[in-house]
Amino acid sequence: MQNSPSKWIHPRHWQQEPLKLRLSSQRDLRSWLAEPGSLTARLSSLAQHSGSELRVEVICEGWGLPSAEEARTLKLRRGEFAWISEVVLMGIDTPWVQARSVLPRPSLGGLNRRLTRLGNQSLGSLLFRDPALVRGPIRYAQLKLPAYASTVWARRSRFLLRGQAILVAEAFLPALLTASAHTDTITP
Repeated sequence: MQNSPSKWIHPRHWQQEPLKLRLSSQRDLRSWLAEPGSLTARLSSLAQHSGSELRVEVICEGWGLPSAEEARTLKLRRGEFAWISEVVLMGIDTPWVQARSVLPRPSLGGLNRRLTRLGNQSLGSLLFRDPALVRGPIRYAQLKLPAYASTVWARRSRFLLRGQAILVAEAFLPALLTASAHTDTITP
């Protein structure tokens, strides 16, 4: 992969709705994790409300091997490469969400080729504009990111775009919850 090495430490299991999450007293966290629409649109709205703009910073992107669990979820053969992109979504010049997308080669044909040339544009900003997008169930996990002392909650969905699978995971960072706690306007 190009740029910096991966910053994603893969959880062992992604769960439909873990008991720990249901019992969590963090209403804002549950709201972000359960967001059914475009996370990018909601983050942009929060950033604008805070007098900022949502920015996308690429950590790394390029052809690479998905984790074994990602490959199983996408039904890829062992050793099959995919386009992997890791980005940080920034609001108020602070990391709010760290995201990882895995796009198998067959998912990148035709109109989908543009997904490898996003640069600093959010994948979600394109996906949710496409009427051909179908989202699978949202799964959840706690994971460790090297830049943070404690674990963070993440969610992951398998999307179908024109019948082709794309895997998108998003880890919600502490600064997002702080920013959203200071505003009551966090939906687009």
